[in-house]
Amino acid sequence: RSNPHQANLLRDGVRRYLQLPADQTVLILHAKVAQKSYGNEKRFFCPPPCVYLSGPGWKLKQEQIKARDMGEAGFWVCGYMGLDSMGSSLMETQKLSFEEQPDAKGFSCAKALYISDTDKRKHFRLVLRLFFSNGQEIGTFHSKLIKVISKPSQKKQSLKNTDLCISSGSKVSLFNRLRSQTVSTRYLSVEGGAFIASARQWAAFTLHLADGCCARSEFPLREGYIRYGSVVQLVCTATGVTLPPLIIRKVMKQYAMLDVDEPISQLHKCAFQFQGSDRMYLCLSTEKVIQFQASPCPKESNRELLNDGSCWTIISTETVEYTFSESLPCVHQPVSPVPLITALQITGGGDVAMLEVQGEYFHAHLKVWFGDVEAETMYRSPKSLVCVVPDVSAFGSDWRWLRYPLTVPLLLIRDDGLIYSSSFTFTYTPEQSCLPGQQILSDVPQDSDKLLDSIHQEFTRTNFHLFMQS
Repeated sequence: RSNPHQANLLRDGVRRYLQLPADQTVLILHAKVAQKSYGNEKRFFCPPPCVYLSGPGWKLKQEQIKARDMGEAGFWVCGYMGLDSMGSSLMETQKLSFEEQPDAKGFSCAKALYISDTDKRKHFRLVLRLFFSNGQEIGTFHSKLIKVISKPSQKKQSLKNTDLCISSGSKVSLFNRLRSQTVSTRYLSVEGGAFIASARQWAAFTLHLADGCCARSEFPLREGYIRYGSVVQLVCTATGVTLPPLIIRKVMKQYAMLDVDEPISQLHKCAFQFQGSDRMYLCLSTEKVIQFQASPCPKESNRELLNDGSCWTIISTETVEYTFSESLPCVHQPVSPVPLITALQITGGGDVAMLEVQGEYFHAHLKVWFGDVEAETMYRSPKSLVCVVPDVSAFGSDWRWLRYPLTVPLLLIRDDGLIYSSSFTFTYTPEQSCLPGQQILSDVPQDSDKLLDSIHQEFTRTNFHLFMQS
């Protein structure tokens, strides 16, 4: 545990944070696979890796630096992105300049990253280093693993090679290249609640497999790998905006193949037919997304002729999000490594309950906090922390009078006061059952000490429950 004086200072800071969270979030979006470049050719990653900065803590931190430096320096954020094999040289990375969007998020993307054939790895990560413009380092952030492929598979995909298959519920990006020209690349995106084709930004969509016999108002989702001919639903992960039910078709030489049912593979060309329509397909026209009516083939009934704007390339994407808060004034070191919580596991109960926090990038200078209460924490490995669950009485004597569940946020806090929030919470639930012959609380006189004793006993028989916020 922290020493009592430090713990009290931290607790006051955590209480202020819980009342008015000043989080800083770094969101990295990138493709799940990357096509290798050969010789002097440079196959830039498509879609390009994107970085979004959000949360009120960015503005607060910039104002602190501006006040300290007595000038305009340090008012903006810049960064460098490269592959994890490039070392620390900034010359081998791409510089990122962030621009503020209408929703107050900072945005930048790395359009000129590629992996050459001299790099023999089958997987790699992207590395993002962020700085304030006065030179102060913010931290280093990693993407998820990216699989290297030589070129899109032309053979019929087998479910044995699941790395290249696309499963229901996974995230994908869709892009279109008119006449196969790189400069004409447009990405399916969402802006102002409407679908658009953007040359700059791309959206990640959750691709759901659905039953083809259901009406649009009912859309029961199914598990499994996506096959051509399946009815699917595209849902924007950022906004929740959804397209109508679509039938995904394989594209060969600008024809939609109506009789193909093989699994979909990474970087395949595909088309999306609106379910129940007369050959109407999802199509782009400059920056607009429209419907295009395909032409039937008189000689081949299993094909329909498309235009360029109706032919999309599909690729799986990954998202990794780092959230922290430098709202406490004692933080001077870079925020990395930023821990990521992926799961919780509890053992025991009552006074001896232990919670294992599972995830990535843990270290010995982290403590688990239940709301504004610090827990005794033991570092086990970079992927595991174990802590003692605080008694519910640690949240104040008032809780002894209550008979409903108490939910507190789960935080990780570094020794210097840097706060890492998470989407996980912890819930204390009072025991509701009464033993046979046990006196009901309402029958006990209100001025009796037995009432306090009964409530206290009820809370010491606490059941613990965990859940993850959506």
